Amino acid sequence: MSTPAMPNATRTFGIPATVSPDHNANPADPTTRPSVLSVSAAARALLREPLLHFMVLGALIFGIDAALHPQQKDDRVVVVTKAMRQSFIDNFDEDKSRVPSDDELAKMIESWVASEILYREGKALGVDRGDDMIRDRVAFKLQLLIFDQIHVARPTEDQLRAWFASNHARFDEQERVGFYLTPPTDQITAQRQLEDIQGQHESEELQKQTRAILGRPVASLAASFGEGFRDGLLAMPQGQWNILQSKDGWHVVRLDSRRPGALAIFENVRDEVARIWQTEETRKQAWEAVSRLKANYKVRYEQ
Repeated sequence: MSTPAMPNATRTFGIPATVSPDHNANPADPTTRPSVLSVSAAARALLREPLLHFMVLGALIFGIDAALHPQQKDDRVVVVTKAMRQSFIDNFDEDKSRVPSDDELAKMIESWVASEILYREGKALGVDRGDDMIRDRVAFKLQLLIFDQIHVARPTEDQLRAWFASNHARFDEQERVGFYLTPPTDQITAQRQLEDIQGQHESEELQKQTRAILGRPVASLAASFGEGFRDGLLAMPQGQWNILQSKDGWHVVRLDSRRPGALAIFENVRDEVARIWQTEETRKQAWEAVSRLKANYKVRYEQ
């Protein structure tokens, strides 16, 4: 019985049926080698195949989509780590007198899980947008992360001394004064109050309203009371009442004490110098890190 002919539909992409190799054939015989023309024809037929075009296009689209939309972590999975459980235990009691029971620990974890879920749902809804409190809190947490990554090397003695010389005034002992001050009023009332005080028959109410200001730096007087008040106070003899005008009005004033300033000596304040230097150097490096982040953004100021 003759073998039925193979239908053309079984030939994939229109490629002619392959012939089983004849191991006894002579390689030198041209009749035993595949025709270059037949291979070329098969390649052209393959390139014209619509299914191949569809597969290539699909692979290209899939690759682009994968590049533009990388797989995200599952936001529906809330992970309670071992470190987090230990943190709940460590922070349960400030005095460390006891650890939480299993039930108490479970409630703390459930409370945190509920809070995390609400946070994610709220963020998905965009409720965090335009909220300055949330914005500031997230920014603050990032600041902490930046500070945590900064490790400032210990300064040399020469570095500390040079920094101290540039910031000497921050450590000098300032000139200070102590004085009594009545509430501000008009000049006539202040003059009458002065006479009552000098005669030792001022009212009980005025006694209660009179303030005692102790150890006030002289450098801060002008900003609070005015330059005229500062100059007048420093010109007064100690222990005598007088009236002075401030930015707020007239006062009855008595200069009670005056302590001169003194230059700081490096050896006496070295520990404080090192502490402040460390703090400011850390802040400097943190700001540099923020500036590097800022370089990735374009800031537009609306007029």
